[in-house]
Amino acid sequence: MRPWELVLVLWVVLRAEAGQQPTLPTIRDIAFIEECVRVHNDFRSKVQPEASNMRYMTWDAALARTARAWARKCVFEHNVYLTEKYQCHPNFTSVGENIWIESVQTFSVTGAIKSWYDEVAFYVFNVHTCSKICGHYLQVVWDYSYKIGCAVASCNEVGGIQNAANFVCNYAPSGNLPRRPYIEGRSCSHCADGDTCENKLCR
Repeated sequence: MRPWELVLVLWVVLRAEAGQQPTLPTIRDIAFIEECVRVHNDFRSKVQPEASNMRYMTWDAALARTARAWARKCVFEHNVYLTEKYQCHPNFTSVGENIWIESVQTFSVTGAIKSWYDEVAFYVFNVHTCSKICGHYLQVVWDYSYKIGCAVASCNEVGGIQNAANFVCNYAPSGNLPRRPYIEGRSCSHCADGDTCENKLCR
């Protein structure tokens, strides 16, 4: 093969690879589930000031199905049924929600959740106020939210982003009530009776 022919073949291969879309995970993808749960719990265990009653989050398939259904709508707005009792989950009257939009090519579960958590920079715990948007952070670290279900859908366009990954996480019970997100104090000192303490979280 002549040198110029080899270059042409490599160029064609690289063009083909560049055009391939990353495969987004499904709500049954074990690695996806584990990452969603692990990253949330890692951030919940690191809050400052320390939380005395922060609950450990576990996966909920029904919440994940709700997140998937809404993510597939490819709209940059919250689920309109969140505040309606039992509309988003058969057992919980209220469900919280965080949404993140990013290019499919660069989407990262950890990166999305970190972006929500990083809103802590705008939250003042002592007076429970936000200098900028910080509701996503508050939901991530809401003490009584202990069930989570997330999903990501590929969208042609959403929120002004072309070829977008629409990532939705639903939480139960919902957070963002008119109070601080947790009780300050020594880790696990206000866990419910029968709970154990795992990585500073009540489980």
